[in-house]
Amino acid sequence: MKYRGWVLFFLIIFGYILGNLIGQHSGIAFLNYGGAFGLTSPVELNIGFMILTFGLTFNINIAGIIGIIIAFVCFKFIKI
Repeated sequence: MKYRGWVLFFLIIFGYILGNLIGQHSGIAFLNYGGAFGLTSPVELNIGFMILTFGLTFNINIAGIIGIIIAFVCFKFIKI
């Protein structure tokens, strides 16, 4: 019972990744329709002895959203 949230999290991530792969590699144009948001250029933090670089970008398309919805539906039928 205590792993239910983690199972949902990993199902959503898996559904998103699988949906994006299908959307990018299929010949159907509307599945790949979407946008990207996040940091366009990485942010650097120089603290003298170390330089940290931060960057995060999300590429969302229709197939990824469909994959997330399918992950929620699959989670509903999993008995944990």
